[in-house]
Amino acid sequence: MKFDYLENILTAPVYDVAVESPLEEAKALSGRIQNTLLLKREDIQPVFSFKIRGAYARMAALTDEERARGVITASAGNHAQGVALAAKALGCKATICMPAIAPQIKVNSVKARGADVILQGENFDATNIYAQELAKERGATFVPPYDDPYVIAGQGTVGMEILRQRKNIDAIFVPIGGGGLAAGIAVYVKRLKPGIKVYGVEPYEADSMYQSILAGERVKLPHVGLFADGVAVKFVGEHTFNLCREHLDGIIRVTNDEMCAAIKDVFEDTRSILEPAGALAIAGAKRFVQDNGVTGQTLVAIASGANMNFDRLRHVAERSEIGEQREAVFAVTIPEQPGAFKTFLTQIGNRSITEFNYRYSDNKQAHIFVGVQVQNRREAADIVQQLSDQGHATIDLTDNELAKLHVRHLVGGHANATDERLFRFEFPERPGALMGFLTNMSQGWNITLFHYRNHGADYGRVLIGLQVPSADHVEFESFLERLGYDYVDETDNPAYQLFLR
Repeated sequence: MKFDYLENILTAPVYDVAVESPLEEAKALSGRIQNTLLLKREDIQPVFSFKIRGAYARMAALTDEERARGVITASAGNHAQGVALAAKALGCKATICMPAIAPQIKVNSVKARGADVILQGENFDATNIYAQELAKERGATFVPPYDDPYVIAGQGTVGMEILRQRKNIDAIFVPIGGGGLAAGIAVYVKRLKPGIKVYGVEPYEADSMYQSILAGERVKLPHVGLFADGVAVKFVGEHTFNLCREHLDGIIRVTNDEMCAAIKDVFEDTRSILEPAGALAIAGAKRFVQDNGVTGQTLVAIASGANMNFDRLRHVAERSEIGEQREAVFAVTIPEQPGAFKTFLTQIGNRSITEFNYRYSDNKQAHIFVGVQVQNRREAADIVQQLSDQGHATIDLTDNELAKLHVRHLVGGHANATDERLFRFEFPERPGALMGFLTNMSQGWNITLFHYRNHGADYGRVLIGLQVPSADHVEFESFLERLGYDYVDETDNPAYQLFLR
């Protein structure tokens, strides 16, 4: 007998453990993109993810005998927590196999719900194979994270709620990992409201559903990026592939930086912090608006999860401005001579400098790693042209992963700079603060090192190396006094002496 998705979605017993999540407008973001963007707040479920729905729907369908033998599953984290909570509610034993790279916050949460955890495999696919073999060995029931009709129906209750909560919707954006949520929402929405567009959203680094639909068959990716660990799936499910291929209106792909920007957008509207996969649909909705120029529409994006490792916020904050196209990063070559730095800043104009990395190399040319606040990518191209016209060779590194992940932190090293002194300053975080420093430095002492990164505080922390001959020490002290900025002389700091001197 053919599985009736509509019937099973309507009768899924998910509300034994899940809540009907609200559909909330992201007002600030809606104003920016000139469309009404509604967030389906699955991040506030008891396990901070929609996954509880599918896990419970599947396990509630088990026989008493199957429950007595226990369940096993594989998950990067969110499905694991859903299975653990469902097992506790249904009174059965659960063993959760998780990739070795699973965020600790998810591992701890699974253990706290009474499930046994086995860390096995370097990625989800390896863990999934291991878990299925273990289930056969123990005679336990394997609970698939996405490729199961009951799981898909459980996730489909999200779509049921959306249609009940809002009458006029133009499009729904759904994150895709294995495809269970997208399949469940699409099959329900298209059955009842076929005029509503349903789009799946995937990272470029894990676009297995996009590649599969493009090829007309399931495609196994050779590798996937792990930034959005909740959707890092190499091989989508058979059921989910067939349903997504039939019912989705398209798949939108986004970058990691765009996910970081979406995390920030949701935080600014709700003060909640989504995980990267949880913000995936919001990033997709923004990309859709930008690519298609739509305005005045009502869009729904699934905020699918909030199991974020706190330590990852450093990276998110670093990349969100680039993801929002509000920052561009350049490599610029200027002459190595007093005054060249100030001339360069004059050419940048009133734009805010977000980052500046430089270390003296020789007496001919200086290579600068600089971040600049922009309005869009077109302005970044204008800056490249403007600086090049002034004779400064300029390369746009905004999309260069090596530059953004590593090089920005490695610009430096030892320099044969005589009479060098090192100072750590606190600049007021406002346009013109750096120019004020250079203007006050009337003697023209040569800058040999400069490091600055905007961190959103009232004061910017700046590290500067200067060549100050001993004969100028008195004048230099007067300059520091006139400047009025808080500073620390780090010339004798062992970290400087060992790595930068």
